[in-house]
Amino acid sequence: MAVRPLDLHPDRLLPADSETRNIARALYESVAGLPIVSPHGHTDPAWFARNENFGNASELLLAPDHYVFRMLYSQGISMEALGIRNRSADPRAAWRLLAQNYHLFRGTPSRMWLDWVFAQAFGMAVQLSEETSDLYFDTITDLLATDDFRPRALFDRYGIELIATTESPLDTLEHHAAIRAENAQASSSQGVGGWQGKVITAYRPDPVVDPEFEGFRDNLQRFSEITGEDCLTWSGYLAAHRQRRAFFAAHGATSTDHGHPSPRTADLSLAEAEALFAKVSAGSFTPQDAELFRAQMLTEMAAMSVEDGLVMQIHPGSFRNHNARVFERFGRDKGADIPMRTEYVANLKPLLDRFGNEPALSIILFTLDESTYARELAPLAGHYPCLKLGPAWWFHDSPEGMRRFRLMTTETAGFYNTVGFNDDTRAFLSIPARHDVARRIDCGFLAQLVVEHRIADWEAAELAQDLTYNLVKKAYKL
Repeated sequence: MAVRPLDLHPDRLLPADSETRNIARALYESVAGLPIVSPHGHTDPAWFARNENFGNASELLLAPDHYVFRMLYSQGISMEALGIRNRSADPRAAWRLLAQNYHLFRGTPSRMWLDWVFAQAFGMAVQLSEETSDLYFDTITDLLATDDFRPRALFDRYGIELIATTESPLDTLEHHAAIRAENAQASSSQGVGGWQGKVITAYRPDPVVDPEFEGFRDNLQRFSEITGEDCLTWSGYLAAHRQRRAFFAAHGATSTDHGHPSPRTADLSLAEAEALFAKVSAGSFTPQDAELFRAQMLTEMAAMSVEDGLVMQIHPGSFRNHNARVFERFGRDKGADIPMRTEYVANLKPLLDRFGNEPALSIILFTLDESTYARELAPLAGHYPCLKLGPAWWFHDSPEGMRRFRLMTTETAGFYNTVGFNDDTRAFLSIPARHDVARRIDCGFLAQLVVEHRIADWEAAELAQDLTYNLVKKAYKL
C-alpha cells in the first residue's frame, strides 16, 4: 500500500454550499482560538499533579481510548494484544495492530480526532498505515519524552482553561489537593514556582448509590470509614453524602454526575426510604428494589444540590458492561456499554414535582436515545427552569450527532437551554480535537440560519461565542 499524505482541509466539516461555507468560515475563525473549557471528562488528575512524561504512543493514544480499542476488538483483535490491562504486551506491536487496521476508522469521529492529533500535535505529514507504523511510534514516543509534551505543557499549549475530572466519593482527591496547592503557590508568588492550570473534580457517587455496583456493601463500609458516619443507617448514609459533597466542593467541584441505567426518580416517605435502604444495604434486594433506590437517590441528590449549589448531571440510558466476559476479564469502561431506550417525561416527574420550579437547582440532562430529543427533552428543558440539555453525547459525539441535536432541540428549547460542549473523554489529546469539531459544526449550523434569514449575522456571531465558551461557564458555575 502506498504511503499517502495526511492533509487536514481547512474547511473540513463546514457546509458544502459556498455562500453558507463563507459565513461558517468567518464564524469559526472568530471562535477557533477561544479557551477550551472541559467541564466533564475522565482524564486522570495524576497526569497534571505529577506532570510525568507519557511513556509511548500506545500508552497515550490507544490504551485509554475505548472509542479506539472497541472498534479493533469488534474485528477480532484481542484486548491483551492491544495492551489493555496487560503490562507484558509490546506497545510497539500494539501500535502496529492499530496502524494495520486504521482503515476500520474511515468516516468515524475517532478517525477525525486521531488525524487531528497526528497532524496538529505531532506534525505527522503522512497517514497512519502499516508502512508508517514505526515512523509514527518512534516520532510520537520520542516527542513524548520531551518537556514540551508533558501533561501541563500540552494543557497550556491547547489553551485549556479548565478540566473537570470525575471521582468517586471514596477517592482521596490527593492529586487535586496537590494541584490546588501549586495553584495557591503560583498565585502568591505571581506565577513563580507553581503551575496555574485549573483542574477540578466532580462528584460521581455511583459506587455508593447503585446497589448493583460491584462491591456495593464494601463500598458502604469504606464510606463509613472515610466520613465517620454510620453508612448502614439511612440518616448516616445521607449525612456522609453531604460531608463528601462539601469535601469535593472544597477541591473545586461545581457539579455532580450520575450514571444511572435510567432517569427514573422517586419521592418516597421517610419510612419507605429507610425500609428500602435497609434492604439494599443488607444485600437482600431485587432488581426492582435497586432501580427504586437509584430513583430515590436522584431525588435526594437534587435536594442536596438545592442546599449546596452543585450542578447535577444525569447520564442515563447505557447498559453498562454488556459484554460479561470482557467485564470479568478487564473491568469497567472497556467499550462494551450499549445505549438503551430511555424515557424522561414520566421518569423525571417525581423529582420535578418536588424541585422543578426551584431556582436554586440546576440539572443537565443527557441522552443516548436520540428519539427523545424533540419529543421529550427539548419540551422539558423548554419549560422547567431547573433543566438544561447536555450536548450530543458518547455514541452521538460526531458531526452527524451534533447536527441532529441542534436540529431536533433548537425549535423548542432554543440555544440558551443548552450548555455548550463537553468532550467526556479519557484520551487527553482528543480534547482539543473534539472541541474543534464541535465549533465547526455549530458554526455551520448557525451559518445555515443566517442564509435562510432566520437570524442576523451579528446574532450568529454572538451565538458562536456563547455556544463555544459562555454557556458552559454559566451552566457549570465556572
